[in-house]
Amino acid sequence: MPRVLTIAGSDCSGGAGIQADLKTFSALGAYGMSAITALTAQNTQGVQAVSAVAPDFVRAQCESVFSDIRVDAVKCGMLANAGIIHAVADVVAQWQPAFFVLDTVMIAKGGHALLAPDAVGVLRERLLPLASIITPNLPEAAALLGEAMASSEHEMLDQADRLLQLGAQAVLMKGGHLAGTAESPDWLVTPEGRVRFVAPRMATRHTHGTGCTLSAALCALRPQRESWQQAVGDAKVWLGHALAGADRLQLGQGIGPVHHFHAWW
Repeated sequence: MPRVLTIAGSDCSGGAGIQADLKTFSALGAYGMSAITALTAQNTQGVQAVSAVAPDFVRAQCESVFSDIRVDAVKCGMLANAGIIHAVADVVAQWQPAFFVLDTVMIAKGGHALLAPDAVGVLRERLLPLASIITPNLPEAAALLGEAMASSEHEMLDQADRLLQLGAQAVLMKGGHLAGTAESPDWLVTPEGRVRFVAPRMATRHTHGTGCTLSAALCALRPQRESWQQAVGDAKVWLGHALAGADRLQLGQGIGPVHHFHAWW
């Protein structure tokens, strides 16, 4: 069983962040561990408050895990500020996990900022060069590059190539924000080539935590698969079923979570 660590924020409503990651790990046959970077007060209607954890305590949580348990893969989500990014980068550089999935979380679905503006450059300079794969959506990719959001698949690929040049080993560009398409195209871009993944847009508004869930699925599956292409393909199929089952949960009055345990419940 893969042993995987998520370094991310806590979502008290259970749909995103640490809670979504641990559900995903369990659903995909991995043993999940966590280091919490921030506490959030949020629900299906949005984020009401955020309290970041002290960087030294984030580092202490990571050290507790790494010093005692073999870690096969790490996923990073919400990092909140520059101090936490420096702490996480130091830990990852020291322990060098075989797979490091960087989900470049910056803004919640409802628009609440989850990363301080002055921390974007630190994220780009400290963590991107350590990443086995990064999973930006279109606004996040634009922010990392300091330019306008891609409006076509051609522009998505152009931005992915430039993100590779910043040091990431692979980029999964998520096309969910691409307007005017019946399908949602994602591109896996590596120095070896490009692979397109496409899925129909699901007829559900319950998409809370999809980014966290996808990156956590990659973290759980990559130690169990031979390549990122296989891991991405299987993760997207599984996430598609989780989205298809989201309406069955009927949680909250806003944008509810995907159904992580659709195969069992």
